[in-house]
Amino acid sequence: MTQKLTGRTALVTGSSRGIGRAIAQRLAAEGATVVVSARSHAPSPSIRGGASTALPGTIGETVALIEQAGGTAIGVAADLEDAAQRENLVDEVLDRTGRIDILVNNAGFADYSVIDQMSDETFDRTLEHYLRTPFVLTRSAIPHMAKQGAGWIVNIGSVTGVAPVRPYRDYNKTAGDVIYASAKAALHRFTQGVAAEVLDANIAVNCVGPSSAIRTPGASQLIPDTFPTEPVEYLAETVLAMCHLPAAQRTGLVAFSLHYPWSQRLAVHTLDGRDVLPPLEPPATTNPNILPAGL
Repeated sequence: MTQKLTGRTALVTGSSRGIGRAIAQRLAAEGATVVVSARSHAPSPSIRGGASTALPGTIGETVALIEQAGGTAIGVAADLEDAAQRENLVDEVLDRTGRIDILVNNAGFADYSVIDQMSDETFDRTLEHYLRTPFVLTRSAIPHMAKQGAGWIVNIGSVTGVAPVRPYRDYNKTAGDVIYASAKAALHRFTQGVAAEVLDANIAVNCVGPSSAIRTPGASQLIPDTFPTEPVEYLAETVLAMCHLPAAQRTGLVAFSLHYPWSQRLAVHTLDGRDVLPPLEPPATTNPNILPAGL
């Protein structure tokens, strides 16, 4: 392990399970003190279409996994749909750790529906999670990062935010991901724009998404059984790659978790950082509109 992040504090939202948990583990393995954040300390339900489904994973479990591997983590509960809790989250991180070096905007909400059947509530919640929340947390973090002389912000994007393949696949005709995908596309553009604004403050802003899909407790029910998926370690490593170089060297990228490591010959490690995984070439089924280097 290279301990690239020793002395730094990272806030990872939505890290009680799934992609967020994997990112938190990988950053902690490189020496970061990780603030593990989710809606509550208890298992949080997934609410879609008015139905609530219990999902595994808690803040405490993620903290325990990190500590068992020799890392340092702190659990902070914040419901990011609550405006006051959202506004106060960065200040709480500062109160608990004294600094914030890395912000990973991972927490999300997805409730797919074709447009003519989608409720206003689902539309509003989707944009709240993928635009307003990253905006609020980024706005809160920038002054502190600028004062420290450096910072790293990573937004978790999606291949759905890339223009769909033509002629349209059957998936695009029926999946109901248009609003989710539109929000992610906007998040990609948000990333590129903020990167320009804060470059001179040495704050790097990048976006990382799966090249295909990752089966997590929250996403599994949205992914068809036949849809190609990928291991979460490749995404976690790509996020780490966005969290240690000066902004002048790496900022404004929209990178994807199989394409970026493959094109950059980036070694991908297990979440504890101890072992190197084999290179994994993006499959031919991935969206050809992805730019391998994230430019």
